Amino acid sequence: MSHSFDLIKNRESGLKRELTSPQLTMIALGGAIGTGLFLGSKFAISFAGPSVLLSYAIGGLIAVMLMGALAEMTVAHSTTGSFGAFAEHYVSPLAGFLVKYLYWSCVVLAVGTEVLAIGDYMKLWFPGVPPLVWILLFAGVLIAVNMFNVKAFGTLEYWFSSIKVFAILGFILLAAILVFGKQEAGYGIHNYIAEGGFFPNGVSGMWVAVIVAIFSYLSVEMIAIAAGEAKDPGTAVKKAFKVTVFRLFLFYILTLALILAIANVRQILAGNSPFVTVMQVIGIPFADSVINVVVIVAALSAMNSQLYISTRMMFSLSRAGQAPAVFGRLHKNGSPVNALILCTGGIAVAACVYALNPESGFTFMMALSMFGAMATWLMIFVTHLAFRRAAKRDGTALSYKLRFYPSASWAGAILMVAIMVTTLFVEAFRMTLIFGIPFAIGIVVLYFILKKGRRAAPSGTADSDGDGTATGDEGTTSGLAVVGTGSEADRNMEGAARS
Repeated sequence: MSHSFDLIKNRESGLKRELTSPQLTMIALGGAIGTGLFLGSKFAISFAGPSVLLSYAIGGLIAVMLMGALAEMTVAHSTTGSFGAFAEHYVSPLAGFLVKYLYWSCVVLAVGTEVLAIGDYMKLWFPGVPPLVWILLFAGVLIAVNMFNVKAFGTLEYWFSSIKVFAILGFILLAAILVFGKQEAGYGIHNYIAEGGFFPNGVSGMWVAVIVAIFSYLSVEMIAIAAGEAKDPGTAVKKAFKVTVFRLFLFYILTLALILAIANVRQILAGNSPFVTVMQVIGIPFADSVINVVVIVAALSAMNSQLYISTRMMFSLSRAGQAPAVFGRLHKNGSPVNALILCTGGIAVAACVYALNPESGFTFMMALSMFGAMATWLMIFVTHLAFRRAAKRDGTALSYKLRFYPSASWAGAILMVAIMVTTLFVEAFRMTLIFGIPFAIGIVVLYFILKKGRRAAPSGTADSDGDGTATGDEGTTSGLAVVGTGSEADRNMEGAARS
């Protein structure tokens, strides 16, 4: 089982293993604690009211099951292609191709949601400056950072995420004192039923908010991709999994519970970020500005992580011979700069969407990115079921196993299907499947076009591409060219799926 997977792993070689275990944890938190918590939570509250706590608990449970499945597979095989490579190997080459492109598209579009949020946050201080100015400025800075080597990225992301973590812990402490310590008349859990009750829009409203919760937790799977550049991936993934699960529940559930205990739903919906609204309700001088700095850092951090991940996924696609060879080339510092430039496309899309419709730009970008995210999570659960069956069939002893198999993976897959179907009945998310299904069909068509092109191309050996990585060499499986690697590339796509 592991020998044939080495074909996939070897073609993605060249990236430097410089990420430490703490950096790996912070990358996962950096992606997951961003706009989804600081701005998306307001959107979720508009659907569910105080029952949003149940929405995020359900989303969190799915995220935990997902991370458990990923941790098992990643400890067995750490590679940048991650769940895309796992799907290719354990399900089918088409499944791997589809997952990689769907996930890549969702993360690229998610970058756009983060940068739009930054533009909105800056209105607190500069209401007269067009948000488009801030969108372009901050995007330029982060693109420059990601052009450096992975160590520079990991260091910046560690400090970005650290600021978020300590700020949220400070917020939790202050809010807890106000709610449970001082026992002020206006604060307390009585706010949960003050306006329309705990379920102001019924159980259906709570369920719809799970869609936003899934978007909020999107990026926890980054641990698996970043493991391809970790110093000790097996140990780092195990530690990162445990720490991330605990912190996500702490930051999301507890934080939202305190926010709803201080500010009522009406006040939250009238403001921008719920965190800033709470500080304005409390009335601490300049506290809203301090929190606004934190939410901007949070969005920058999530955007930074998403640029990193989308770049690595495109790099993996190129090395598999499933995207143009140019995106599989590495700069002298070890960074896939060409892939990074392509992945800035989400920022361009977001800027155009904002220019056309600034009022609904954020929700529109969220709806577009959601399909790739949900389809990827669904396929991770399906892949995990296939992974475990293969391990049992081959008698492979897994060094890291979690409980509740296969129940957790089946439950996760069924819940993801239910959430995807729900988007059709919610106006704000209707574009998710309307955009997503044709996009997925287009990817499938592209797969067969490329496959046909490989079969038609003459086999042979190409020269080095100039970065030290051979293309189509008999001794490697890098497969950098989309067309022209001949039978070797075909074996990569079809043979790698067999144990």
